[in-house]
Amino acid sequence: MSRAVAIVGSGPSGCYLAQALLKAAPDLRVDLIDRLPVPYGLVRYGVAADHQGTKGVIRQFERVFERQGAGFVGNVTIGEDVSLEALREAYDAVVLAAGLSADRTLGIAGEDLQGVHRAGQLTRALYEHPDAAPLPELDSRVVIMGNGNVAIDILRLLAKTPEELAGSDLGAAPSDWLARSGIEEIQIVGRSPASAAKFDPVMIKELAKLEGISIRVLGADRSDDPEAAKKLAALEAIDGHGSGARRITFRFGLTPVELSGPDGHLKEARFLDGEGNTVILPCSVFITAIGFGAEVGLPRDLLIGEAVDREAGVLAPGLYATGWFRRGPQGTIPDNRADAQRLATRILDDFEGAPALPEKPGRQAFSDWAGAVGYHGWKRIDAAEISNAPENRCRAKIASRDAMLALALQKEEVSQ
Repeated sequence: MSRAVAIVGSGPSGCYLAQALLKAAPDLRVDLIDRLPVPYGLVRYGVAADHQGTKGVIRQFERVFERQGAGFVGNVTIGEDVSLEALREAYDAVVLAAGLSADRTLGIAGEDLQGVHRAGQLTRALYEHPDAAPLPELDSRVVIMGNGNVAIDILRLLAKTPEELAGSDLGAAPSDWLARSGIEEIQIVGRSPASAAKFDPVMIKELAKLEGISIRVLGADRSDDPEAAKKLAALEAIDGHGSGARRITFRFGLTPVELSGPDGHLKEARFLDGEGNTVILPCSVFITAIGFGAEVGLPRDLLIGEAVDREAGVLAPGLYATGWFRRGPQGTIPDNRADAQRLATRILDDFEGAPALPEKPGRQAFSDWAGAVGYHGWKRIDAAEISNAPENRCRAKIASRDAMLALALQKEEVSQ
């Protein structure tokens, strides 16, 4: 009897899980279901456009579909096109690997002012997500709140010259938006001390390769912890780098308390330092990069709160979670791989110990998924993006869902 597994989400967590399951049990019927018409989630729409080396993991994920036989079912939204309950009826196991994409808020006065933007919303627009809002207006003085890798990604892209974006997959509209931004100063602020910052030291060292900027690091502490020491050494190495007109300043140990400005327009950000002193940073743009939560649709908090074994990723019999959906917004793409491999072992153990039951239909239960996009449909989108790439880009992303669907659903074969 062939077991059927549905994985909700086709980003790194979902692809790694499918890879591990099919390597151990090649006879499984595994479908990766995504609300977008395209796979790879975070790799396509979250990894920075100028980090093509990181995006190279897609070549590994392609083998999951092309060699291991996993199915891609795109353009299907849980809660709209199919309920979670119906999915559990049709599959022996359902795994939630949908990630977390809703921006967290600071919870301070002034977050609704014009000029205040959230990292997830901004990066979705930059990376041409089909559901993204338009890119916001920028101005000369920018403050980025957060000290994780997402904050550093945004900082780096805002600081780069047009020439430094060559070879990326940044689209024409976002490229033009950056080129005419008029940014003179970027201040990146962390609540924690520098030794406890969340960024990878490699991300900091990369800033030393940029032209046209000058960097200062203020308020960095000291630490004997080896990992913290690496971060501090990276910051020390870039302090004083460059003499360009675009100024970058790192600040640490500042807690935001208020954003303010006249007539609904941001003018300044107010902070408290570790000694209770007020620090005011003039700015016309404030970008929060402080983490993510679950989007509306899947009741993550309820499911996690009632989990049979959250640590193992077991939410209920036959229902599992992996990646950020299970553990929250922390960890890198390789961390998701380890998480998925552990869960694959647990699922297969559960199958082994379960009583024999009639074979479940899997996706065959959903003949009404007429608008679903299969893997071959995605490859048509992929081929079009690559073939239309301008001279200094590796692809030209199709940003419109309708345009993607028009390509994908030509003689679509959802069976693959």
